[in-house]
Amino acid sequence: MDARGQSAALAKGDLSAAELMEATLARIAAVNPRVNAVVSLRDGAELMAEAHAADAAPRAGWLHGIPIAIKDLANAAGLPTSRGSPLFAGEVAEADDIMVARLRAAGAIVIGKTNTPEFGLGSHTFNPVHGATRNPYDLTRSAGGSSGGAAAALATGMLAIADGSDMMGSLRNPAGWNNVYGMRPTWGTVPSEPMGDMYLHQLSTNGPMARTPGDLAALLDTMTGADPRQPLSAEGSKTLGGIDAAPERLRIGWLGDWGGAFPYAPGITEISEAALRQMEGMGHSVEALQAPFDAEAIWHAWTQLRSFAVAGSLGAIHGDPARRPFLKPAALWEIERGLAMSAREVQRASEIRSDWFRRTAQLFAQHDVLVLPSAQLWPFDVNWTYPEEIAGRAMDTYHRWMQVVVPAGLIGLPVVNLPIGFGAEGLPAGLQMIGPRGSDGLLLRLAQQWHERAAWPQARPAMRGE
Repeated sequence: MDARGQSAALAKGDLSAAELMEATLARIAAVNPRVNAVVSLRDGAELMAEAHAADAAPRAGWLHGIPIAIKDLANAAGLPTSRGSPLFAGEVAEADDIMVARLRAAGAIVIGKTNTPEFGLGSHTFNPVHGATRNPYDLTRSAGGSSGGAAAALATGMLAIADGSDMMGSLRNPAGWNNVYGMRPTWGTVPSEPMGDMYLHQLSTNGPMARTPGDLAALLDTMTGADPRQPLSAEGSKTLGGIDAAPERLRIGWLGDWGGAFPYAPGITEISEAALRQMEGMGHSVEALQAPFDAEAIWHAWTQLRSFAVAGSLGAIHGDPARRPFLKPAALWEIERGLAMSAREVQRASEIRSDWFRRTAQLFAQHDVLVLPSAQLWPFDVNWTYPEEIAGRAMDTYHRWMQVVVPAGLIGLPVVNLPIGFGAEGLPAGLQMIGPRGSDGLLLRLAQQWHERAAWPQARPAMRGE
């Protein structure tokens, strides 16, 4: 059942929260030891008691009695927030983050956390605290990241819905690699925490993951809403109510390999273009586009602003000689680049970002949706730190292999990952459906239309029958 199906059954009395919790814990016990997606799982007796209490209480919202595990970068009161780092392992959160509080207010029961890379850096979920999360379609492969634990838990039926966060594809890459839906919403509509700088670092956002677009929309509607303590937060439009209204003929722009800038593993282009042909069959028009902007300029702006942001968040740890040795090489690289950056370099990167946003305004005057693959290669060996080459082209940083997600993330555009099927080795792939700011509802309507034609998460669930 999807989360809305569970919610309806709970509301009618056809299903109890205790029955749902019992089934959830049984599924986790059956598959999580091999996948390692759910971490810091709470005591089963406590969770069953909380579920019985939910059965006896008035419904708080659509999530009443539904289990959820929170990505291990966000705080959930009473649970540890390790952030995948030995520096924070075992530290118990005293209060919920805004997003978690909103989920609880809607009735969700927080059962534990989902695994993430150390500090969320890198699209491959492994860390020295909880280990690696494995792809449930091939346990020798990566589940992606940084919301890899959430995506794998969804794909295996351990959770019906999940939260995630996305700076560099973290709601898109793992969704694509686990055959589920993930959404990076318009930046600012899902508020972060009102702490530290609230003006400069407009890169990361929280968002929803699910096995159906309807659940994605319902969870997004619960997460969104401006926080009066944050100057750049914005009200997001409610999306669930209109999701079944199929969009009229959309003009879809296929960005391909960005004029050769993005190397793709064999099969990525072919499966992407096959999905686009299906969209044409749904009544939409698809046009192959030339590279609309200098890819290296976008990459330069991204790496500068990302390192600037990481140095801002982790610089204090780096500055402490006792704690610095616990930072992984990728974190050290980001922090040291950011600390060495001049104000003019930051300004120049933001100017490039602004130029790219202005260019997208022209693109969206002619196209409703822009499309790119969700990843440039198939899920790789779980024992790798990161892929060092794609299609014979060397990767010069730990995250260059995810360059394809940067154009949307750099300027805060909404993106929905569509699961689009499986390659020759039986591994999943996805497409990024990118829209202008505020087009979250349109993207979800397109996702729903796609889902009605090709419900891949239901057609080929992970670890079927186990």
